[in-house]
Amino acid sequence: MNWKITGIGDALWDLLPDGRKIGGAPANFAYYMKQFGFDATVVTAVGDDELGEEIKQTFARMDLKHQTEVVDYPTGIVRIELDDRGIPSYEIVENVAYDHIPYTSGLDEIARTCNVVCFGTLAQRNEVSRNTITRFLDEMPATGETYKVFDINLRQNFYSKEMIAESLKRSNVFKVNDEELAVVKQMFAYGGETMEETCRMILSDWDLKYLILTCGTNGSYIFAEGEESFMDTPKVEVADTVGAGDSFIASFMASILKGKSIKDAHELAVKLSAFVCTQYGGMCDISGFSR
Repeated sequence: MNWKITGIGDALWDLLPDGRKIGGAPANFAYYMKQFGFDATVVTAVGDDELGEEIKQTFARMDLKHQTEVVDYPTGIVRIELDDRGIPSYEIVENVAYDHIPYTSGLDEIARTCNVVCFGTLAQRNEVSRNTITRFLDEMPATGETYKVFDINLRQNFYSKEMIAESLKRSNVFKVNDEELAVVKQMFAYGGETMEETCRMILSDWDLKYLILTCGTNGSYIFAEGEESFMDTPKVEVADTVGAGDSFIASFMASILKGKSIKDAHELAVKLSAFVCTQYGGMCDISGFSR
């Protein structure tokens, strides 16, 4: 099957201690899927400025397809500080271009042929992009095998219970980390004495195909109906963890699309995300990664 992949939402510049690097979770996802050999497209918006032009030029150098609208807002930036373990903290600038992604006729064609989409909460903090993302999801094929991957990616206060509920309602794959799971558990008053029990409840309540739970150095889980996989996190020399979760989702989905088992897909996801942690920035060339 000729799978069509889309990452829709934020594309921006991560201002890291060692310099500026392109990022944004949906864009990262599309880039990694492209490196796995899939037809991947980024949907986003940038400003009519030097940073926006550089994003478009970077996508071109990466040979990464993109539907990038130019809007009357500055290109997005995130100031990132790293602790001594390489764990980032974020200062995310508001009212930027990816908050104002318009729904165009070109998006109709992309949506109606899209089999796998990845989206998050950050670009939904503004009504314009939230409406565009929602419409894109609703325009995707109603028949055949489609995957709508919701990477919750909670940042600062840029989310709400309503936003999360609407996103889960339209999704069939949910990626969450242990800190985000605690927020969701409290927000929706889920029971469960363990994370595993809570994840099973979410999987069932929202009729998900897969729930992906990452717990940093404490391992990761994949939940599906009648199946569960846990794997430890490899110990590596961490440069930073920016983009590790995006590479995890992409490698897992790439393996599933290629017919791999959940266990095999999980194993590759763990290995790739560990490799990405040894690199700087969210978009890493993985040609040197042993698969």
